Amino acid sequence: MEYNDNALALYNLLKDDNIIGSVGKITFKLANTSVDISTTDTVGQSLQSWLKQYMLDKKIIFIEMDNTQEFPDFILDPLDREKNLLEVKAFNYNAGPGFDIANFESYCDSVRIKPYRLYADYLIFGYSMNGTEIKIENIWLKKIWEISSSSGPHPLKVQDKRGMIYNIRPCKWYGINNSRFPAFTSKEQFIKAIYDTLKGYEHSRIDPDEWLEDLKINYKKYYNKDLDV
Repeated sequence: MEYNDNALALYNLLKDDNIIGSVGKITFKLANTSVDISTTDTVGQSLQSWLKQYMLDKKIIFIEMDNTQEFPDFILDPLDREKNLLEVKAFNYNAGPGFDIANFESYCDSVRIKPYRLYADYLIFGYSMNGTEIKIENIWLKKIWEISSSSGPHPLKVQDKRGMIYNIRPCKWYGINNSRFPAFTSKEQFIKAIYDTLKGYEHSRIDPDEWLEDLKINYKKYYNKDLDV
């Protein structure tokens, strides 16, 4: 798998600095009172804030989006905002990956006209928590299709509430995976799963055939090669 150079360099630097196995904690201080946090609610955002400071300390050049809900979390090449896109995710290693990869229809809208979003890198922290102690169990660098899969209800694993699709959800891509729905092995499998999910989703405002055709046209314009889906 060809990951973006800057993302791969950051990933390797984290491993070289022995981040895997490192232990820390989250402390909130107000006035003269401080408390160590023992719940997982804020771990993901705290790790992203920590990563930002880590990159500053290492003199790594990056851009952070003004809106924290905007894709991506970081751009690792300020001279080209269409490459070296990095999303940061975190999950409780003992519970399994339960984070949202992206809002389903927002992702469909975005990748349709910005096919380079397909090649964004995902830096993922798996952590455990014992009381207030947070331990980094592992880190991964992945493409979106490497953490996505099919599921029983849909061709793409998503968060579905009473027939309404909200978010793309990850599969278990690491360790022993006894699921009959392994991670996709290519972007083409991932795109086909989105298309098939749109086809079967009666509440979608997106026409599946138009979506796929637009994506193919824009991919061809951007990369000068066909998308074989």
